[in-house]
Amino acid sequence: MRRISLARILAMLGIATLTITVFGSAQTWQTVGPYGGDARSFAYSPVSPAHVLLGTTNSWIYQTNDGTRWSRLSKISTSDQLVLDHILFDTSNPQRIVVGAWMLDRPDGGIFISQDEGHHWTTVPDMQGQSVRALAQAPSDPKIFVAGTLKGVYRSEDGGLHWSLISPPGSTELHEVESVAIDPANPQNIYAGTWHLPWKTVDGGKSWQNIKQGLIDDSDVFSIIVDPHVPSTVYASACSGIYKSTDAGALFHKIQGIPSTARRTRVLKQDPNNPAIVYAGTTEGLYRTTDAGTKWSLLTPKDLIINDIYVDPTNSQHILMATDRSGVLVSGDGALSFHDSNSGFAQRQLSSLAVDPKNPSTMYVGVLNDKRFGGVFVSKDTGASWTQMSNGLDGHDVFDVGISSAGNLLAATNHGIYRWSDGKWESIGERRKVVTRKVTHIQKKHRSVSIESVEVPDGRIEGGVHGLAFANGKWYAATSDGMYVSGDGPFLWIGGPLLSASTGPAGASSEPQLKSAKHGKPMTKLQERRAAEAEAKREASQATKSFWNVAAGGNIAIANGQGVVFASQDQGKTWQPATLPAGWTRDRYVAVDNGGRLWVGGRLGVMHSDDQGKTWQPTGVPINNISGLRFDPRTNRIFVSSYDSDLVYGVDPDGKHWKWWNPGWRLHTLTSSGNRLVGATLLHGVVVQPENQPAAGSF
Repeated sequence: MRRISLARILAMLGIATLTITVFGSAQTWQTVGPYGGDARSFAYSPVSPAHVLLGTTNSWIYQTNDGTRWSRLSKISTSDQLVLDHILFDTSNPQRIVVGAWMLDRPDGGIFISQDEGHHWTTVPDMQGQSVRALAQAPSDPKIFVAGTLKGVYRSEDGGLHWSLISPPGSTELHEVESVAIDPANPQNIYAGTWHLPWKTVDGGKSWQNIKQGLIDDSDVFSIIVDPHVPSTVYASACSGIYKSTDAGALFHKIQGIPSTARRTRVLKQDPNNPAIVYAGTTEGLYRTTDAGTKWSLLTPKDLIINDIYVDPTNSQHILMATDRSGVLVSGDGALSFHDSNSGFAQRQLSSLAVDPKNPSTMYVGVLNDKRFGGVFVSKDTGASWTQMSNGLDGHDVFDVGISSAGNLLAATNHGIYRWSDGKWESIGERRKVVTRKVTHIQKKHRSVSIESVEVPDGRIEGGVHGLAFANGKWYAATSDGMYVSGDGPFLWIGGPLLSASTGPAGASSEPQLKSAKHGKPMTKLQERRAAEAEAKREASQATKSFWNVAAGGNIAIANGQGVVFASQDQGKTWQPATLPAGWTRDRYVAVDNGGRLWVGGRLGVMHSDDQGKTWQPTGVPINNISGLRFDPRTNRIFVSSYDSDLVYGVDPDGKHWKWWNPGWRLHTLTSSGNRLVGATLLHGVVVQPENQPAAGSF
């Protein structure tokens, strides 16, 4: 299943790199949701099964003691990019927790250990940098741990403090280990599932056998479980289906009932109170067998992607599922029905934040990657509660949201622009492209050709719309096919690619230029055609189609794309290319203040221009690697945030004085809601400033 990666999200938001969060920074602003998102793994305390830990995709661990309310426990590393797929309470010491982690974009990760129930963490040096994809503790000897990594199988005999490779070094077969299991009676018997096929050792890793008998060749083995009561019974899930062995892996039989090879079974979980009940968490819903694998039943909708399952050892009717997009789902009736259990768990990928200009306590956020579980969320009480608004969006990603002074709410998506109307979203507005055409003029015996810009019908905007802005009755849309402008209804989008040259479509700021043959002679038909072809090629090579952001104030607008900035002084009728500040190769964000000044933010900091982008001046704000830039009319401030710091700045655009606050979070947008500041993080939800909190400092 295709999902937008974190790297692509950062690129779409105009961000080149993501700098990791400072470990241990104080979370002074409250995170308020919207709750849900990607949940990866569970672990429960052996002495208190109601105490459940939840792993995430960004190094954080959450916890619950009642299965209904989650809270952040800790972050295991300074990195923001660790995927926590395996969390183990040490069965010999419940205060001790061992975590295996890996990273999405590179072969990195490690083993992390806490001695105080997860409040503080240390890195295990032997496994530093290892992409740990599997982790298990021996039931019969709690000092023995086994880990699966991209390099092979590792084992620890001292509770995870020291590790050694027990699979053949440099093996071309036994590597990229995705799952491991240990015989509950004999810790020397170890199973390892790779991205190719499963393996087994009966002597602690001195020798290994490929146990592929009965499996379809080239099967990725995602999960292996061994029946704790009958160790000769082994289940394995692979990309080709679910398999069962009754002779300790000597021969596997494919279990019928989950036939689709496109369906991935990410996790198998046996009911601790009834070994005949096995759950299969797949990329297309939850399956269950009640007769040890003879028959399977689908229990949930197929659009659920399930990463882990918790079956309460004290009550098998109580089940939790960790899912992509929909967070944690809970059942109290043995998986007959589920509902969300995400209170306090905020892991959605927020792209944007907008506050209603007439009702400052009402805010909207756009969400990426969450399909029918995402879209747009609204809070009418400054984040205290949220309601999903996804009807009509068809699961599209929302890159930006905006609201006009008249109350029209628009969403920019990867499939065009939508407007909220009568409880649902509807695709809005025909568009017209502004293109150039060659016009032949004949006066008596002389003939000449001129270039004219004209509007032509072009259907709807159906591609990616990355940014929206509204000012003085006009909407601006930064799209993958150029810049478009519309009134606030009826919506007719006019625009297209922009040119840096003196002639061109959609806002070229020049008069039509006369084209003639050499020496003033009329052009022949062939000369006209060749001239038109040359002009079209020149325009195509200079046209900027893809725009990332747009901002507007009064009649002035500014938009940016890859290494280019354009400004308009007439509500987008014409656009003029602006120069980038000296030493800049690109900018990330743009803004327009109430005085019509232009602002840009990028890796090198923040600059402003008083002459429509011809020259730029520094602001003096001590901040680089900009993650957000926005003018807030309610406070008359330019708000700036950075990926290098938890600090955010509010700049007075007139006097260039600034204040700063420390939310305790890395923000990518900041604005005001009533008498409080609110910000959006990339993966931690909306954060809200405590009431009456003063600025941390000013200059």
